[in-house]
Amino acid sequence: MAAFSITVNNKKHQVEVDPKMPLLWVIRDVIGLTGTKYGCGITQCGACTVHVGNAAVRSCMFPVESVGDEKITTIEGLSESGDHPVQLAWKEIDVPQCGYCQSGQIMAAVALLKENPSPTDDDIHKTMTNICRCGTYNRIKKAIKAAATARV
Repeated sequence: MAAFSITVNNKKHQVEVDPKMPLLWVIRDVIGLTGTKYGCGITQCGACTVHVGNAAVRSCMFPVESVGDEKITTIEGLSESGDHPVQLAWKEIDVPQCGYCQSGQIMAAVALLKENPSPTDDDIHKTMTNICRCGTYNRIKKAIKAAATARV
């Protein structure tokens, strides 16, 4: 066990955990934020995507000891009232079906738009590698384009 001071959604947390504990479990089980989902546990599906600094990170295998001084943003910290342009586009386009992967999809889309404010279809296809069990990929792409137009 080791003590870590991490900032999640602009709030400092003191946690005492195994340094190798995946960030996902620190966020969910220690801090109590359950918007970030567990999907596969091997960084393939992206349901656990959060931002560490400005990077989209699959938190299911990202050890808490690797966070360092970077700030962590989860879906709960993206906006206080769900009014981030990507969240609004998701609602407008009616992207989710089951909704399970959507927090990870949204976090990946926000990171994409920060890096590339006007992505092409090919850019979206190459960057958005999160898996959606329901296959809403066309609506995800449409929502990313709508959010880009809103100038995220």
